[in-house]
Amino acid sequence: MRIWYQSFVDAENGAAYWRHLEAALMAVADPGTEVDIRGITPHDSYAHSLVEFRCAREVICNAMRAEAEGYDAFVIGHFQDAGLYECRAAVDIPVLGLGEASLLQACELGQRIGVVSFNRRYDPWFRHQIRKYCLESRVPELLSMRFEPGQVMEALSSDEMLDTIAAKFEDEMRDAVDAGLDVLVPGGGIPMLAFNRLHAHCVEGAPVLNGVPVVLKRAELAVRLKEMTGLRVSRSGEFVQPPPDILQEFIENPKGL
Repeated sequence: MRIWYQSFVDAENGAAYWRHLEAALMAVADPGTEVDIRGITPHDSYAHSLVEFRCAREVICNAMRAEAEGYDAFVIGHFQDAGLYECRAAVDIPVLGLGEASLLQACELGQRIGVVSFNRRYDPWFRHQIRKYCLESRVPELLSMRFEPGQVMEALSSDEMLDTIAAKFEDEMRDAVDAGLDVLVPGGGIPMLAFNRLHAHCVEGAPVLNGVPVVLKRAELAVRLKEMTGLRVSRSGEFVQPPPDILQEFIENPKGL
């Protein structure tokens, strides 16, 4: 099985992150699963909906490329899931998004879920995602955390920094759990990857969900189910596939000229 894992950074700007990401993915991948991490250039360098929109176009083209190159599944490894629905409408291989997969998994772990934002500029996007996935009643709160620049990235390799940010996270999230939240979902691949180093991470009994292994295992399951049962994305409504010439036009005409 071959899975294209789409990062929103590139090798130049995300080399250290990619090293940790690859190790985390391969630690949980089934035998025989190959995971290729691919990036975006220019990378997602600023938290804003316009940047997400620009990156989404490349992601959609890459999903079509992945299918043409024989990949079995395409994973958008970016919590904001930019381009997720459009990718599903464009290709026949399973397409999974880190944000959606994390929130759906969280629904199996508890009834009241809190998404933890690490950058306020993403907060409107997160609220949009929650509405789009029809999870308003299950995700009643968007929480916020602030760290010094580079602290979360440093925690990928520093035990001391990991202990520091984990203690701060647990201290600031305790009141939300005491108020009734069942599951905490860090809103980003980098904080998820940092907390991946903490086995069975919880705050007062509430799981802190790391979506990186979740989205990979869901991708593997989607491929297996398609092979065994033919189960695939619906083509009757939201994900109706356009004709081949329209898909080709999208790839060949990036500026709409």
